[in-house]
Amino acid sequence: MVSRIVKVEPFDLVVFGGTGDLAFRKLYPALFRRYQDGQLTEPTRILAISRQEITPEDFRARVAGSLRKISGHEASELDSAKGFFTMLDYCVTDGNGERGWDDLKARLGDTKDRVRAFYLATSPDLFGPVTSRLAAHGLVSERARIIVEKPLGKDGASAARINDAIGAVFSEDRIYRIDHYLGKETVQNLMVLRFANALFEPLWNAAHIDHVQITVAECLGVEGRAAYYDTAGALRDMVQNHMLQLLCLIAMEPPATLDADAMRDEKLKVLRALKPLDEQNVTLHTVRGQYRAGSAHGSAVPGYLEELGQDRSMTETFVALKAEVENWRWAGVPFYLRTGKRLASRVSEIVVAFRPIPHSVFGTSTGSIAANRLVLRLQPDEGVKLWVMIKDPGPGGMRLQYVPLDMTFAEAFHTRYPDAYERLLLDVVRGNQTLFMRRDEVEAAWRWIDPILEAWRNSGEWPKPYLAGTWGPSASIALIERDGRTWFEDSF
Repeated sequence: MVSRIVKVEPFDLVVFGGTGDLAFRKLYPALFRRYQDGQLTEPTRILAISRQEITPEDFRARVAGSLRKISGHEASELDSAKGFFTMLDYCVTDGNGERGWDDLKARLGDTKDRVRAFYLATSPDLFGPVTSRLAAHGLVSERARIIVEKPLGKDGASAARINDAIGAVFSEDRIYRIDHYLGKETVQNLMVLRFANALFEPLWNAAHIDHVQITVAECLGVEGRAAYYDTAGALRDMVQNHMLQLLCLIAMEPPATLDADAMRDEKLKVLRALKPLDEQNVTLHTVRGQYRAGSAHGSAVPGYLEELGQDRSMTETFVALKAEVENWRWAGVPFYLRTGKRLASRVSEIVVAFRPIPHSVFGTSTGSIAANRLVLRLQPDEGVKLWVMIKDPGPGGMRLQYVPLDMTFAEAFHTRYPDAYERLLLDVVRGNQTLFMRRDEVEAAWRWIDPILEAWRNSGEWPKPYLAGTWGPSASIALIERDGRTWFEDSF
């Protein structure tokens, strides 16, 4: 099966933080792949903004180097893609000062008929200053849009201030709050599985689903991001955005259409229906941990404090929690979430665990019967598996086996599935906000997260230690096992 490539109209993409890690690791490779597939059209321009004193030629050389080193592109690929590098430009501009703005305005010129997208790949404290300067220097054209990365604030109050600053310049329909997890192929397939098949939606409720697990695990530590991470922690960095968005897609009601606001209205209802976690129940329903020195892939690795260069820190590198959606569809169905650094393996997946059959007609000699599970793997190998019971082929009586019906996308479709940023960047150009968060979604997520943070602060308890290369503190196992369940670590 061959994907149909639909070209997008020419656009200007202005990347603030254009020499940062996100830009080189994600944005430029995504744009390069879209160019290779013929989706970018002339005279598209990609203008990187930074305070670094380098020339446009130096910048293009850096992009080429990163495409070779990080994305694995061969020199021959880059040589045959000279048109992409002519799209690249660089402008020295201070996002928090006045240097370079006149030059930026001159570079962009009078292209008001073209989509102009400003990508703020910077720290959130620059979102407001950059946005106000865009307006002050007359750069916000009629078709201008702004893209902001998470984290959007450190709590609800700071998020509101950022949203106010951006909203003073851009209307809500021109603000794109990006969460790259929503652009992943498997997340898109979750909606298709639910809403395009008669098989799942009738069973998608408390009568048939026992519980849901969402795991986002990383092998790496914080490494070069230690200074930033210590001001955030796992709850802000992963749960408030990525994991709550995944929970919303699992738990939401079917929207009337795939219109952006129809989708986001349903996700908002889920966030508002989450059972509060606060000082009354946070100890029972949440676990936070911090990794110590251990082993990863057979090599010794340092602990979080060593990477941070400090003796003490209250910042959690691991979170497990039990969430509940208090509505008719999901009453009594727990959603177990866990995420962390330096865990046993790198995996992001959703497991929908169905209820066991009420009675077995097969007898004990045929083997035990396991409940069906739907597993959606986001990384490292995107795909979907439905675990079912079948008869073991062959003579000699009835023997039961638990096997997956497998749909691994790369194998099923014999094609490379696009990176999330490839889809999301072009959705901005098209003006499609379906996979981006609306302001009230962000605020609702913070209203659920803020009481957890406050309860942790007031408790005075330190994060529980766990060895690097394990699945987190033992308390996270107790969190789910006291409900008679266990974490799935081999579902794919």
